[in-house]
Amino acid sequence: MAKAHPGTPNDGADESADTPRFDGPGEDSSSGRSAARSLGSWAKEVLIIVAVALLLSFLIKTFLFRAFFIPSGSMENTLEIDDRIFVNQLVPAPFELKRGDVVVFRDSQGWLPEPAAGAVTSNWFKDTLIFVGLLPDESQQHLVKRVIGMEGDRVICCDAEGRITVNGEALDEPYLFPGASPSDTPFDVTVPDGKIWVMGDHRNASADSRANTDKPGGGFIDVDEVEGKAAVIAWPLDRMGFLGNYPDVFANVPDAPQTSTGREQTSP
Repeated sequence: MAKAHPGTPNDGADESADTPRFDGPGEDSSSGRSAARSLGSWAKEVLIIVAVALLLSFLIKTFLFRAFFIPSGSMENTLEIDDRIFVNQLVPAPFELKRGDVVVFRDSQGWLPEPAAGAVTSNWFKDTLIFVGLLPDESQQHLVKRVIGMEGDRVICCDAEGRITVNGEALDEPYLFPGASPSDTPFDVTVPDGKIWVMGDHRNASADSRANTDKPGGGFIDVDEVEGKAAVIAWPLDRMGFLGNYPDVFANVPDAPQTSTGREQTSP
């Protein structure tokens, strides 16, 4: 970009062409009004741009994406503590929820302890940014886990090689935290209609479906409680990227048996 340099003396040059002239108070006043109008026009354009940006952000938050932050290590190393993510709210409807999806869901069954009084601070500026979707809402109780079983699926831990099976097909899970076993807790469940079975990627540090079988929902999550599918890590910048669902892991899993009741859970 070209720079504007200060002028240098030029012997013999007529300086009158470069010297501003003020012929009287009328001309000076006219220039001032023109500058004021230009400033007012600029301020108006800035306000319009800000208003449009806030409106678009609100619409995106309401209908497409929503921001969340990760407070624990239960999904390491897929998601790390203090990651900021955007969740696609078009999953599970109108788009289909699939095995392997990382989902955020409301804690309607008391998996999490109640937040301590005063733990979440609030002010009008922060509330505005949360409202339009530029900041995650830390006041609401949500969890993030990976979908392992869909309705009708029979999920078992573990086979002779220590792997989880879904409808009889063993899973090789590359997203597990290094050194973590597929599960230290044995289980044998059949996922009821309209429910999912979820587990963290850091299995020995995740209070997921396995740890909540004594709750009213039996460890299963209502599909209606799912806020959306985690799609993007937005912060920190060195971790920015898209989140996949490892379709190869579940590619050979057969459909849930048509004869399965899909209504009950059993534990060894």
